[in-house]
Amino acid sequence: MSSKVVVAIDGTSGSGKSSTARGVAARLGLRYLDTGAQFRAITWWMLRNGVDVHDAAAVAARAGDPVVVSGTDPRDPTITVDGEDASIAIRTEQVTNAVSPVSAVPQVREHLLELQRTIIGDGGIVVEGRDIGSVVWPDAEVKLYVTADPAARAARRAAEEGGSDQAVTEQSLLARDRIDSGRATAPLVMAEGAHHLDTTPYTLDEVIAQVVALVEDAGAGA
Repeated sequence: MSSKVVVAIDGTSGSGKSSTARGVAARLGLRYLDTGAQFRAITWWMLRNGVDVHDAAAVAARAGDPVVVSGTDPRDPTITVDGEDASIAIRTEQVTNAVSPVSAVPQVREHLLELQRTIIGDGGIVVEGRDIGSVVWPDAEVKLYVTADPAARAARRAAEEGGSDQAVTEQSLLARDRIDSGRATAPLVMAEGAHHLDTTPYTLDEVIAQVVALVEDAGAGA
């Protein structure tokens, strides 16, 4: 596998981006970056420091304060904020409910964009998020846009969250889609040249195999 390849995986919440990206990176011996975790980390910091996440100006003023460090081992990805392990804290319902307004603030995206591009560096990485192929790394050798049926997405997310109400989870996911697709800065879109992959009918192993085949077909392993 080329040490320079960049695989960009964008898509909707609950469609299997993270599991797919980690699996592909592990299979191909590449690094892994979860940009969504970085936005969650900023959101967690804002909540912890009493910043009103619905006040864009207040969030913008503090956007550069948190020190976010992302580990890139697909088998054990880590994330710290100001030196503190935040891997569990950023997955709480409170953070989930607040991450979209924080992510919509241009200064937050600009701050993390610089960090993301630094981590990608010379490549050799699978990066997942919502604007990787369109904004963060448009020159990625392989771009994917991953989706799934809303009911399937809700079932997966509810299971991840320990059996939360599936109907409520589905409405929450659809609300996030509307916010992320409609924001002015780096909206959720399918990047030019991206492969659309609907994961609904497939197992995780089947999805990973499809993406690995796309990378190999693109000649990125040459």
